[in-house]
Amino acid sequence: MYTSLVIPAFRTLALCAVPVLFLGVGTATSKEAFQQCGKASWYKLGGTTANGERANPQGLTAAHRSLPFGTLVDVTNLANGKTVTVRINDRGPFAKGRVIDVTLAAAKQLGFVNKGITKVRVTGADAKKIAKHTQKCR
Repeated sequence: MYTSLVIPAFRTLALCAVPVLFLGVGTATSKEAFQQCGKASWYKLGGTTANGERANPQGLTAAHRSLPFGTLVDVTNLANGKTVTVRINDRGPFAKGRVIDVTLAAAKQLGFVNKGITKVRVTGADAKKIAKHTQKCR
């Protein structure tokens, strides 16, 4: 009777631990799998974003044409080397030649509020979701 209680508990523990081990291995190998370069601008949006969130100009978020909502990307200002991590929660930019629109807070950290537009490199870590966007930056 004692043995039948211990074995199912151990079996449940083992089945839960195995997937966690595999998840940890997969994320480390796909780091920096995505890169896109172009122009970035900042915007002060009111209302709601394309994914339904309330817009927050003080949040570190961004708009991208096709990256999945919730994707975290690093945006590097190529003029000064400053980098910020933003979460994609909106669609855009709709101006030709731009690859990303960031919030006012992100633009402040990147150091281009007064300029309005700057050249950036956008990098991400989730190869399965965003590998089709990868390109070399000049």
